[in-house]
Amino acid sequence: MSRRHLSAALAAVLTAGLLTGGVATGVAGAAPDSKTRQPVIGEPRTEHGCARIEKDLPELSDWPEVRSRVQSTPADERRIKKIVAGMTLAEKVGQMTQPEIAAITPDEVREYGIGSVLNGGGSWPNRDKHAPVDAWLDLADAYWQASRTTRTKIPVIWGIDAVHGNNNVYGATVFPHNIGLGAAHDPCLVRDVSAATAEQIRATGQDWAFAPTLAVPLDDRWGRTYEGYSEDPRITRAYGYEAVIGLQGRGRRDVDVLATAKHFIGDGGTIGGKDQGVNPSTTAEMINVHGQGYYGALAAGAQTVMVSFNSWDNAEQGIDEGKLHGSELALNDILKGKMGFDGLVVSDWNGIGQVAGCTNAGCPQAVNAGIDVVMVPNDWKAFIANTIAQVEGGQIPMARIDDAVTRILRVKLRSGVLDSAKKPSERRHAGEADALEARKLAREAVRQSQVLLKNNNRVLPLKPRSKVLVVGKSADSMQNQTGGWTLTWQGTGNTNADFPTGQTVLGGLKEALGERNVVFSETGDVDPAGFDAVIAVIGETPYAEGVGDIGKRSLEAAKTYPQDLAVLDKVSGKGAPVVTVYVSGRPLHVNKELNRSDAFVAAWLPGTEGGGVADLLVRGRHTWPGYTGTLSFSWPRSACQTPLNPGDEGYDPLFKPGYGLKTWSYRPMGKLDESSPEGGCSGNGGGGVATEDLEIHNRVDSAPYRSFIGSPDNWSGTELGPDAEAAHTNITVVPADVNVQGDALKTTWTGSGAGQLYLQDPAGGSDLRGYPNANAALVFDVVVHQPPAARTVLSAHCVYPCLGEVNATGVFGGLPVGVKSTVKVPLSCFAERGLDFESVNTPFLVYTEGAFQASFANVRWVPKAAADPDARTCAELAG
Repeated sequence: MSRRHLSAALAAVLTAGLLTGGVATGVAGAAPDSKTRQPVIGEPRTEHGCARIEKDLPELSDWPEVRSRVQSTPADERRIKKIVAGMTLAEKVGQMTQPEIAAITPDEVREYGIGSVLNGGGSWPNRDKHAPVDAWLDLADAYWQASRTTRTKIPVIWGIDAVHGNNNVYGATVFPHNIGLGAAHDPCLVRDVSAATAEQIRATGQDWAFAPTLAVPLDDRWGRTYEGYSEDPRITRAYGYEAVIGLQGRGRRDVDVLATAKHFIGDGGTIGGKDQGVNPSTTAEMINVHGQGYYGALAAGAQTVMVSFNSWDNAEQGIDEGKLHGSELALNDILKGKMGFDGLVVSDWNGIGQVAGCTNAGCPQAVNAGIDVVMVPNDWKAFIANTIAQVEGGQIPMARIDDAVTRILRVKLRSGVLDSAKKPSERRHAGEADALEARKLAREAVRQSQVLLKNNNRVLPLKPRSKVLVVGKSADSMQNQTGGWTLTWQGTGNTNADFPTGQTVLGGLKEALGERNVVFSETGDVDPAGFDAVIAVIGETPYAEGVGDIGKRSLEAAKTYPQDLAVLDKVSGKGAPVVTVYVSGRPLHVNKELNRSDAFVAAWLPGTEGGGVADLLVRGRHTWPGYTGTLSFSWPRSACQTPLNPGDEGYDPLFKPGYGLKTWSYRPMGKLDESSPEGGCSGNGGGGVATEDLEIHNRVDSAPYRSFIGSPDNWSGTELGPDAEAAHTNITVVPADVNVQGDALKTTWTGSGAGQLYLQDPAGGSDLRGYPNANAALVFDVVVHQPPAARTVLSAHCVYPCLGEVNATGVFGGLPVGVKSTVKVPLSCFAERGLDFESVNTPFLVYTEGAFQASFANVRWVPKAAADPDARTCAELAG
């Protein structure tokens, strides 16, 4: 998106009244300080006892001062200063270091004086996915007791990604993801859900929630769209306030659970919706759109802020901050300076390693920019040693270290952890099974989040004793309805048995209608005749950060999930009305699905209480008020219609924010246009000239490509599983980190025979002539762990035996071991060796017959990259 486009969109939003209004009076607005003229924001106006979603927000000309409801006393500050003065440099750096629980023992917490630990998504005590509450508490106690036996006796705190309930913990009730809560338009509900989440966290012994996410997602191609409440910053601001109040409690000391305002700042506004990409916003857009959630959260007393992975660059505006983990402007000058935040700033997972000139194990620029706690999951020992050396060498001033530790101790003091003599298992709610369950509240949250988009002939609600045929992959799938960040990082690899207290949508329908009135066929291979209705539960499958990015692929759901359309085709128009329940993490182009449905419900990602979906489908005690949810995002009319926000040029959504039918309403919907581009939204295929990258593997396989290994065990290919692993006798693949968490395929050839790793479209070849026409190159990032011991080739196939291959033995053998490198191979080299670009089915393949180990990441075809100075020549790839 161009800068001109974004600026025009913002102006239109202001004109429409989303952000305008005179300078507000009282604590709800942004009245300028009489001396500095800087805007000042305090606690919000209320409605029904909770923060009000304002009709108008004042347009701010500068970053506001945010007055927190949580303050220190002079005595507190004197005490903290005395503690810091008595600490050694090693003890201070230990407080700033945050390892992952799988990489640190309690004894190491004691030895290094560690200040905090975290568990990532899919990390549990003893690596046990079904770890009971006692196991969580035992580990929490062990870490705490170890920290209390250090010289300083400063207690360690444990942070956890509890983003829709305590979603890492087996047996915990999981709430709807934020996008669903946004559709409820109810800040009080957000407070209640966050308060229940705090109880769940206390039950397992953690002190710190990495929530709420305050992104304002402006491009639904972003794989984290569902983590945002709304594209409307007014909602995000009110929700941010109440989410923090819910987690931390209304007290100004001894908070229930520390909240984290994340990710600072602009993660929802990147170009193309690319996770960890570039946000090109003007300063005014950052202030008035992406900053709003932070004004609410910090006013509520949020004590921690997590930095965003994205960059902030806009050449036209003279903005060149790069990665925000290294931005002194964003962290020191804006957040801590102008906004007045006095809590601690924490990095994201290995975020410092993305700053230019830094590694995961050391980054003076990030520390100097204002990061106080550094999340270094695995390289924490090296980080401690490097940081101490950087302070002693003058790269990091001691004053910056002292400031960081002061902030850490300030937060620990305010939270009550610093003075508590109780270990985690002795604290309120610890070990309580009831605290993990909040099913009644979660079910109510599901009901409030449902949005009825279509209800032709008033199909809904169904009569209580209706006989229904239930179809679709998500009807009886806890994995699909809970989504990403649930038990595992991506939310994949889960079964219904992993949610012993939950209920699927199918289970809820059986409860509402009676088991004998419900027939289930996932694939729809049952004649709908004789049924009162068909209920199809379809939609997206789980993904988390980055993995869910759409890129230049079409927004059309039927392209990514063709089996859903096939199911609807089997049951639509066969005599029984079709009710579609769409489970998704964002609005998608579903015109085909809408056309085949008499009623259509946007169910988002409802969590563990699928009964809340069924409550509104069937007439009963929840018929009134019935469907009350309305969209907090624009819904696309066409397959390539993104970004799509009020004020965008040509803004014409199928449904605008605020749209949602009530249970008894009837607004006939005619047949919608089903056309969509065959080759996605980039226009890169055929005989033209490609302009966009062809992503082949970016953290996960980019559709239509899938990862395989081949060897004498199975030359037909073994597809990598959902855990990104596969194994033959002489070749294995496991996930690894190259650029970001879990983005690489670490491939090991043992040398006992030939083997290959490749990415292929199982459906056949595609016309990719636009790439050689654009002088493109095959580009990928790689870490060579062990150089190849035998001839190694890179190739691309145009449906075997049509292929082109180059000799890459010298390329891999010449790369530094253990260090990330980027390899660029001109596509013309493959063309010289026989590749037919009109039918490419395998755009990347590595083959060798000897021992070799390397991690491959971010595989793509890049237009014009063959002309880059570091691109390989065809001559050096011959042989």
